[in-house]
Amino acid sequence: MSDIYRLATLDDAEELLGVILRAYETIRELGINFPAAYADIEMVRDTVANHECYVLVRDGAIIATVTISEPVEQLKAIADFPFIMKFAVEPAFKGQGVGNCLLTWVEEDIARGKWKAEAVTLGTAERHPWLVQMYERRGYERIYELETVDDGKMVLLKKQLTRSEQSLGETMIVLT
Repeated sequence: MSDIYRLATLDDAEELLGVILRAYETIRELGINFPAAYADIEMVRDTVANHECYVLVRDGAIIATVTISEPVEQLKAIADFPFIMKFAVEPAFKGQGVGNCLLTWVEEDIARGKWKAEAVTLGTAERHPWLVQMYERRGYERIYELETVDDGKMVLLKKQLTRSEQSLGETMIVLT
C-alpha cells in the first residue's frame, strides 16, 4: 500500500466536498458552526484555488485533507504563523493514524520545510468533546481564547515546529 500526499486540484473539488461533509458530520450534530461543516462546492473550489489544500490519496481515492494558509489577518497580532484549517479524514479511516500522518507531513514538510515557519496555528471549539485534547497531545498549546455567541469558547492553538524522527512509512509525495 502506498500513500500519495499532494496538492489538491480543482478537479478534486467534488470528491473533497464529500470527504469534508462526511468528516464534519459530528461537528454539525454538535451544532458547532465551523464553516467547513457546511461547505459547498464553491467554498471547496475557493480553498483549493487560494490556499494550499493537501490531500492524502490511497488506492486512487482521497481519504484525508488539510489546508494550510497564510496567517489569518485577524490573528496576526496574537500569532503571525501559518494557519491550519479544514482538516478532515474520511470516516472509514478514522482511528487508523491517517489524519496524524497527513497533519505531521504538512507541519514538517510544508510549514517547516517549504514555508520555513517556526510554528503553525489552528482554531477549534472548546465544547467539542475531543478536538482540543487531540491537538494538545500533538504538541499544540492554547495561546488565546475567545467567547463567541454561537459556539461558546473558541480556542487558538499553536505548535512550535521541530523535526520528528517519525517515519511516514512507504510514501510517495507529489507536489504539483
